[in-house]
Amino acid sequence: MAGTARIIAGIPQDRLERIATREARRFAQSRPRAAAALAQGAGAFLNGVPMHWMADWPMPHLPLVAEAKGARLTDIDGYGIDDFCLGDTGSMFGHSPEPVARAIRKQARRGLTYMLPTEAALEAGRLLTETFGPFRWQIATTATDANRFALRVARAVTGRPKVLVFNGCYHGTVDDTMVELVQGRTVNRAGLVGQVQDLTKGAVACEFNDLAGVEKALARGDVAAILTEPVMTNSCMVLPAPDFHAGLRALATKHGALLIIDETHTISSGHGGYSRVHGLQPDMFVVGKCVAGGMPTAVWGMTEAVADRFNAYDATRAPGHSGMGTTLSANPMQFACLAATLAEVMTPENHARMEAGAERLARGLAAAIERHGAPWHVVRVGARVEFICAPGPLHNGTEAQAAHQPAVEAAIHTALLNRGCLIAPFHNMMLVSPATRKRQIDRLIAAFDEILTEFFPRETE
Repeated sequence: MAGTARIIAGIPQDRLERIATREARRFAQSRPRAAAALAQGAGAFLNGVPMHWMADWPMPHLPLVAEAKGARLTDIDGYGIDDFCLGDTGSMFGHSPEPVARAIRKQARRGLTYMLPTEAALEAGRLLTETFGPFRWQIATTATDANRFALRVARAVTGRPKVLVFNGCYHGTVDDTMVELVQGRTVNRAGLVGQVQDLTKGAVACEFNDLAGVEKALARGDVAAILTEPVMTNSCMVLPAPDFHAGLRALATKHGALLIIDETHTISSGHGGYSRVHGLQPDMFVVGKCVAGGMPTAVWGMTEAVADRFNAYDATRAPGHSGMGTTLSANPMQFACLAATLAEVMTPENHARMEAGAERLARGLAAAIERHGAPWHVVRVGARVEFICAPGPLHNGTEAQAAHQPAVEAAIHTALLNRGCLIAPFHNMMLVSPATRKRQIDRLIAAFDEILTEFFPRETE
């Protein structure tokens, strides 16, 4: 008796492999200039890429970008590409927004860095408070740094060693957060490079949406801070249960821990991020990526009460290195771009336009999934949309990991790029920018529908 064919996310494996092979061949044949340039010049880089995660793109080789403007890329082989990756949120408001480009040109004539503030820095501080709330701000270069520094402050003011994070989370390359749950125990996350320390001495993992688990961990009295995104991203996206954030706030207060909200991805939620849209009350707030229109910048802030506690701690600290800060952070170019973005790009009007486009995209993708009977679902958070190749909704990181289908996602990503649409290589994330046009959204929906037609062909009688 013949064996049953393996089914992956509702697709027979042999069909998936056949389509993936064809799409990979099509891509390789269509980008001869990129292939030749990479063969000649990529050898200078480790494994042929300037940053290791670029190897996560599923195509046979990378395209090389010639230019980007608005929500479009053009590669050196002459292909125009509708960009829904947008630098994995770094260019969420589009490539080179004119106010930011203008600010760069103006500041470039005045100097790039000098370890002193500018008038634009003062304006940026005012705009940060106006946009995100009355925090006491600091500037970093990446959200990784911002999260790392926020955790130092939390440990300083509480005198406690641990951070509570959620299984499957991502807060940049912060060592403290690189833990996961395995059979109910917090362990170092698998896959870490060169890891020699036991990270569980400084971190504990819980499942997202599990308030009982959070309370059990906090009751031990050694947690300085809960560090969380409002919505789990950088995984198959997981939405919070209706009472989850109110519960986190109450538990943090009850057990003397600080609540740190990392909005680096959920800035897509609306003007001021998820926290402002949904009335969250963090003790500390972090956002990066697109906050300065694509210029490497992150901000982190604390409430006045936390700032007072930190200042009291700092007054007793022995002189020496704080472990916070980098020389190029808070440079004048960052402030010029930050002020321009907050004042002219990250506006309520642009967020409304993005949300309307993302709703159009989510509806179109969901309709295609339903039409083809795929056992998948779609999730949207403001301007951020994901299709997930598994039934939903998902409730925590364990479920998100199980829903991840790398082979299916890789085939779709390459097939979409062959049809002129780029989405993020990490999972199936898509962003709609203020520059994204309805016709671009409709082209992505049509390309997705075409691919599903091949994955799920109708049975003929």
